[in-house]
Amino acid sequence: MFQIGDSLREARTRRGYSPADVHKAIRIRERYLTALEEERWDMLPGEAYTKGFLRMYADYLDLDSQLYIDEYNARVVRHDEEAPTIVPHVTAVPGRRGPAGGLVVAVVAVVVVGAGVAGLVAWRLSGSSTPPHSTPPSAAGNAAAATPPGANTLTTKPKRKTTPSVATGPVRTAITASDRCWILVRAGGPNGTVLFEGTLEPGEAKHFQFTSKLWLRMGRPDVLDITVGGKPIATPLPAGPSNLLLTRSGAQSA
Repeated sequence: MFQIGDSLREARTRRGYSPADVHKAIRIRERYLTALEEERWDMLPGEAYTKGFLRMYADYLDLDSQLYIDEYNARVVRHDEEAPTIVPHVTAVPGRRGPAGGLVVAVVAVVVVGAGVAGLVAWRLSGSSTPPHSTPPSAAGNAAAATPPGANTLTTKPKRKTTPSVATGPVRTAITASDRCWILVRAGGPNGTVLFEGTLEPGEAKHFQFTSKLWLRMGRPDVLDITVGGKPIATPLPAGPSNLLLTRSGAQSA
């Protein structure tokens, strides 16, 4: 185990750099650089940003950035246990149906059936030609009977709803760096699966495919050329660290 902050500060001072020099080179604010050197993790904007800043800072000082990321993961990152899945269950009503309850149900069923049979026998003995509770003719039947022969009945056919076709195939995007730049790429959004995290060298390009959205975190966006579906994005990119959300229709700040 080694001290992340002391190692970064020692490497910076050994090369004769000031925090202002580092800020101009990698566009990380001086207060964040100071927080890294003092290991004030609570002063940094979040775990993903902290790892990105740590990687950029170590790479700039020609240090093994992965060694610093591994030390940060082992010593600082909190690994929360997943909450147990709650399985809903049905709670039985206290008490149980005994022999007496079953006997009552049987008696009620016999009474209901007997009442129905008695009603039917009484109707047959009365000689009535109209069964009890006969259903009156419906309004639709009366309207049909009132229509004179040969009259045309207009019917309106429902219009079919046409569903516009939506492209479902994957969209290709390319990210090309004209200068050194750290990027973090996630599928769907800021909490999605990490597709790539690292530093692009000058002239290096990364290609990705997505069906819905692609989320980017960039250290120096102004040195990147980004295309979606073969077309450059219209959104202007700032010079400092920022987020970008790529969709089928283009890009927007996130």
